[in-house]
Amino acid sequence: MLEQVKKPTMRNGVNIDDLMATISAVKQDPSLAKFRFSAQNQWIDCGHNRSAIKAFYGCGAMDTTRAVPFTLEADEPAVLLGTDKGANPVEYVLHALVSCMTTSMVYHAAARGIEIESVATSLEGDLDLQGFLGLSDDVRKGYSTIRVNMTVASNGSEQALRECISFSPVYEMISRSLPVELKMHVH
Repeated sequence: MLEQVKKPTMRNGVNIDDLMATISAVKQDPSLAKFRFSAQNQWIDCGHNRSAIKAFYGCGAMDTTRAVPFTLEADEPAVLLGTDKGANPVEYVLHALVSCMTTSMVYHAAARGIEIESVATSLEGDLDLQGFLGLSDDVRKGYSTIRVNMTVASNGSEQALRECISFSPVYEMISRSLPVELKMHVH
């Protein structure tokens, strides 16, 4: 007789059975929640540099399952004296913010039984070079504001989805440092 294989419960592309098992394991052993991520960077020329991201520490051990590192090229556009061989660092901040907000919303929504059909987001960050160039001590060196415009197709309420986003580590790091204005359209 063939043994029946249980199909995992999936929501928003997330394996809910594995998610609940992970939560249960961390409740029993909080040390499993400690992670350390790292990157190695090498300057190439002018504003061009490259980061490699491979192993990380998590769940009580080094994770070396990535056979090949992720590489990220960073540079500046020509108007900022670079060679435009990659997004500039402040553009990577926008990517880190929106990808973490999206992932956090999708995972937490899945755990709460909220279905998400699609998420589309645009971001803008305001930056005044006077701070970076040392021309004014009154101007921030980084973004003064980031605006996030998110459109979500979901059966969840805007309030519930905002609560899910509030678990985003990058959103917390950035929004505690500067205003992050989130507009959400749920349909």
